[in-house]
Amino acid sequence: MSKLRFRVVEAAFKKKPAEVKIPVERPSEYFAMNVFNREKMFKYLPEKTFSQLVDSIDNGALLNREIADAVANGMKKWAIEMGATHYTHWFHPLTEGTAEKHDAFVEHDGKGGMIEKFSGKLLIQQEPDASSFPNGGIRNTFEARGYTAWDPSSPAFIVGDTLHIPTIFISYTGEPLDYKAPLLKALEAVNKAAVDVCHYFDPSVSKVFSYLGWEQEYFLVDEGLYAARPDLLLTGRTLMGHESSKNQQLEDHYFGAIPTRVIEFMRELEIEAWKLGIPLKTRHNEVAPNQFELAPIFEECNLANDHNLLIMGLMRNIARQHGFRVLLHEKPFKGVNGSGKHNNWSLGTDTGVLLMAPGKTPEDNLRFITFVSNVLKAVYKHNALLKASISSASNAHRLGANEAPPAIISSFLGTQVSAVLERLENTDSEDFILAAKQGLKLDIARIPELLIDNTDRNRTSPFAFTGNRFEFRAVGSEANCASAMLALNAAVAEQLKEFKAEMDEKIAAGKEKFAAILEVLRKDIKESKAIRFDGNGYGDEWKEEAKRRGLDCETSVPLIFDAYLKDSTIKMFESTGVMNHKELEARNEVKWEMYTKKIQIEARVLGDLAMNHIIPIATRYQSSLIDNVYKMRNLFPADKAEKLSAKNLEIIEDIAERTIIIKEKVDELVEARKVANKIESERDKAIAYHDVIYPMLEEIRYHIDKLELVVDNEMWTLPKYRELLFIR
Repeated sequence: MSKLRFRVVEAAFKKKPAEVKIPVERPSEYFAMNVFNREKMFKYLPEKTFSQLVDSIDNGALLNREIADAVANGMKKWAIEMGATHYTHWFHPLTEGTAEKHDAFVEHDGKGGMIEKFSGKLLIQQEPDASSFPNGGIRNTFEARGYTAWDPSSPAFIVGDTLHIPTIFISYTGEPLDYKAPLLKALEAVNKAAVDVCHYFDPSVSKVFSYLGWEQEYFLVDEGLYAARPDLLLTGRTLMGHESSKNQQLEDHYFGAIPTRVIEFMRELEIEAWKLGIPLKTRHNEVAPNQFELAPIFEECNLANDHNLLIMGLMRNIARQHGFRVLLHEKPFKGVNGSGKHNNWSLGTDTGVLLMAPGKTPEDNLRFITFVSNVLKAVYKHNALLKASISSASNAHRLGANEAPPAIISSFLGTQVSAVLERLENTDSEDFILAAKQGLKLDIARIPELLIDNTDRNRTSPFAFTGNRFEFRAVGSEANCASAMLALNAAVAEQLKEFKAEMDEKIAAGKEKFAAILEVLRKDIKESKAIRFDGNGYGDEWKEEAKRRGLDCETSVPLIFDAYLKDSTIKMFESTGVMNHKELEARNEVKWEMYTKKIQIEARVLGDLAMNHIIPIATRYQSSLIDNVYKMRNLFPADKAEKLSAKNLEIIEDIAERTIIIKEKVDELVEARKVANKIESERDKAIAYHDVIYPMLEEIRYHIDKLELVVDNEMWTLPKYRELLFIR
């Protein structure tokens, strides 16, 4: 291999685990130590202020400026005692990441010195430049004003020397320019709608929570190898690279022993996460080499989403301290599994009932079937929207690739729940018996009886029921969970409102309550039956079947985004108060623009690497082969020389043909980009990049990957898959 590549590979293989300082205390003793949670609020706030703040968090009561001043004073005192010198409003712009601007706790004291100061005004709102973030045309450069506003429902926390205050981000004219603001509206909408439906079963329910448990998949690569791959550095994925002879085909990495260096990274990440109140619980090797997963305990959806964004930032920072780089791109390596972020979603009441869990009585099970059926109806009506909510340029590489859910939204329920729905649909049965976990005795000495769940799992289903929740498996590893969660919760809220309206109409007409519930459920179960599919979602026959069922089967990401502007989508978002038509249009402009820019960057990087790395290396090796052929002709008789040099001549010709094709394709790519860049419509431009530009990247890659197989390994400067994918 080249000297440069040899040095970075050798350095990577010699890496030793970074020393992790393990706290003497148990995790339970330092959990949330860096969070201004209720325990800290009670300690640092006046009693009246604490009560009012808790009322605002729990019940949505409005906080006045006077209360905000008291909260700010207590928050500042705690933060300074913890060593903080700065504060920031932490928000989620439409970039999929987070944003923050740090200010110090300082003001002039009027005596030539300074004092630590933090007021309610600074806590409640700040003013970032709204025109500098993606906004879909809502803000122009000469209309820069925007506001961040404190979200009391998500506690402030300290990272390093800075107090982070979770906020929403809106424009001067009130439109949300982030993910948190519409997510909060969607959560409130589903709360109100679900409470109304709960009252048919339990009038004491006063609040319904949306819960989220995310599973974060990711890759780790050695930092030196990462730095030697400009494509990884600039795009998050490898734009070229022939697959390694050994990758995941032996299925030996999944749940295997975690490498020592990786376990040290994981331990430090867990410690820092626990300090920030992030309840990480699970860690393990994933399917692909160098791929791993972490997952927390379920939390309320808004807080869970904040924690996911926070953990992604922690992962990036801590990985570098261990000589790694974290790859969150959905498909950083061709030929091995990509990374998702399964969103486990459920609803629960303030009375302690999980609405997606079967109960012990027929009435409990009727409630369970009521909510499951309404969720299915919502997913059926808005299956195109839910697919749009998880679609992106990066996730498109993963969906439908026989490793992740297909680009068709369907729901797996399992045999028991499906059987109950079938009985309800086709008979007058009121049989809601759902078996509890059954015992399974194994004929093996000393092995205890196993408890078998009432539903199997289907890894090919994008929206699978898994016992007491639905698992939205199609969400990408790099994504902000809020995109999927606000769409799902808003869709369910709309459906629950419609269910209640139908129920009230039937009850007003004299129908008995439970008879009315059964009648509406039978109708909804029949109408949404097309969304239920328990088979292999990867099979081609399912694609044909899904078309016959009327499900959305579009695979072009720019066209998938059109679902946000369908009449039914606009009606749903407006009726639930989550977003209006103008806001949806703006967000789609951002989505199309982001799609274009990501493919545009990949095209520029690939063109640069092809011309400045690949072709020069290939032609240099070709020249050495040509020199060898001439020397053999001078050394051996003509017939023998011809025979001995035949293989070299084949390689010389192969390199010549492939380098010519690569040069031609790069030139075509540049011209195609020039044409596409002149298109004014963001939608049409994104379509051009999908239909014309992206296929060119694959053509160029094909020939580069073939060259990698024949060019002298010593000359090839870019680290190969066999080096990138196996941590030593």
